[in-house]
Amino acid sequence: MALLKFFWSLRSPCLLLHQTKRHLASPIASQYEAINQGEKELPEYFNFASDVMDKWTELEKEGKRPQKAAFWWVNNQNEEVKWSYEDLGLLSRKAANVLSGPCGLQRGDRVLMVLPRIPEWWLLVLACTRAAKCVVVSDTLAPGVDSVASACPSLRTKVIVSDRGRDGWLNFKDLLQAAPADANCVKTKSDDPLAIYFTSGTTGTPKMVVHSHSSYGIGFSTLGSRLLDLSPSSVFWNISDPGWVKAAWSSVFAPLMHGACVFVHHLPQFEPTLVCNTLESYPITIFCAPPTGFRMLVQDDLTRYKFMSLNHCVTGGEALNPEVYKIWKKQTGLDIYEGYGQTETVLVCSNKKGMKIKPGSMGKPSPQFDVQAGNNTEQKTRRSRRPRRGRRRKAAAARLPRPLPRRLGTVADRQQVCPSKTGQSFKVIRNGLVASDYTLPSPSEKPAQALLLGEPTSKAATIDDAASP
Repeated sequence: MALLKFFWSLRSPCLLLHQTKRHLASPIASQYEAINQGEKELPEYFNFASDVMDKWTELEKEGKRPQKAAFWWVNNQNEEVKWSYEDLGLLSRKAANVLSGPCGLQRGDRVLMVLPRIPEWWLLVLACTRAAKCVVVSDTLAPGVDSVASACPSLRTKVIVSDRGRDGWLNFKDLLQAAPADANCVKTKSDDPLAIYFTSGTTGTPKMVVHSHSSYGIGFSTLGSRLLDLSPSSVFWNISDPGWVKAAWSSVFAPLMHGACVFVHHLPQFEPTLVCNTLESYPITIFCAPPTGFRMLVQDDLTRYKFMSLNHCVTGGEALNPEVYKIWKKQTGLDIYEGYGQTETVLVCSNKKGMKIKPGSMGKPSPQFDVQAGNNTEQKTRRSRRPRRGRRRKAAAARLPRPLPRRLGTVADRQQVCPSKTGQSFKVIRNGLVASDYTLPSPSEKPAQALLLGEPTSKAATIDDAASP
């Protein structure tokens, strides 16, 4: 953790326990949400750094944003980093100059990032956005560079950023400190490539997906307003590892679009007691964890903790077991709002704060999507919603990923929004709600789950009777 120590401030953990005052919705996010709603055309040019981050910096200077950090990082050694939107802008400009100067990168070059939850990851994502470099994100469990380089003759990655150095590598800390702070943001088109992610490989090998400046920079305004319920007064903790696409969703673009504070705890591994103590000790208002995390949390006695600031909980990535939801609700008094999306898309459907939570439901589709149930022959069964009359959703296509240039390897089919290994994409239930089991269960699955959950030692259960091809 030696990187960037020169501007890190060391403080003891904040013990402020307070009720968060609700502020008006983000004026910046509202204009881009109109694009997602189909009410405005997608702009020809868009860059998240200049069109969103720099705008929030201006509002921050004018006192039109609550006096909260934009980025708040802590670890188990009581180290702390707090950056404002102005700080993020300054440091990301310096980092952009490092990439374009000493690293010699050109527009569109790939930058492979293999980093844990450290502040440099956020700086480099914003720096690549500002300098029109394409981010390729991997997790820290990925094979070493030397072990795969010889097997990748078409590898076009120009720079690799990791927390482990090699002979001949440049020191990012030294370069950042010496870099100039003035840098003009590159004028990028809305459909210029921004990031490359790999799918999870649920139905075969992982596939590369390219997202554009608009698909992530604009598309996630819907995530922030619908599922996450973000505002400039929010302090949002998403525990996703940086190597997963959910980190881009909920740790970068959605919260920063809405002027919220991104809270990060450098968790080496998920520890329920540490997570609960963090929620109790810091003024976190919104918490996001996968269903697996909530399943681990409810095995503790949650009534021992006082989550004074927490008012909204969300989940995604897999189906949330209704039993886990009931235990969390009973012990904390808080609902868990569920959403669904894919690496190939943005938020597809979700529950929204204020909606009545129905166990087993992921809520209703996002404005960009007309979600339907289908099978392998693409026969459609029931509509979950009808497109609004008289409105063509011209902007919706811009939020789907582009084909990867030169088709290096297998590219995900952007037309298949919700593929499923059992053939059925969703189970649509009454009132346009979408079931959260993601696939139509076999006739024996639900009774078997109910039987397992009837055991006093069982907290959650799931059955998969179809192997992934």
